[in-house]
Amino acid sequence: MTYTINQAAEKSGLSASSLRYYDKKGLLPFVSRNRIGYRDFTDSDLKLIHTICCLKNTGMKIRNIRRYIDEVMAGPDTIPDRIKLLGEHRARVLDEQRKIAENLNEIDYKLNRYRDPDAIKKVNTDIKSATEEKISESLSNSYLNKDRNA
Repeated sequence: MTYTINQAAEKSGLSASSLRYYDKKGLLPFVSRNRIGYRDFTDSDLKLIHTICCLKNTGMKIRNIRRYIDEVMAGPDTIPDRIKLLGEHRARVLDEQRKIAENLNEIDYKLNRYRDPDAIKKVNTDIKSATEEKISESLSNSYLNKDRNA
């Protein structure tokens, strides 16, 4: 079964203009054109587009996605190159995931702190401590509105 660009866009969750952009950037060399020059997408094409979206959504640069697609198009002899490229990308994604998890922990800590019944008291204590620290270091006090509940 084949799909028009609009049908492929709907099935992939991308816009037709995004598919055209990807094609212009050399990411869709596997998409055939019909006798009048329109793109005809197949289910196999949509699977590769799904992979492209996965790589893009996880931060892979367009040039590296193009490299991956070029390796796919070159056949099975490039499998070691694909493993290397995807392995390096996976390591970057895991590192980013670790950083996001750390940041999420900080956000959860703050949310729990602000939801605590004694949140106002605790925040005021924090402000008092920060103010005393500034004063002891002869620094200007950034906490100008000491009555504000931060």
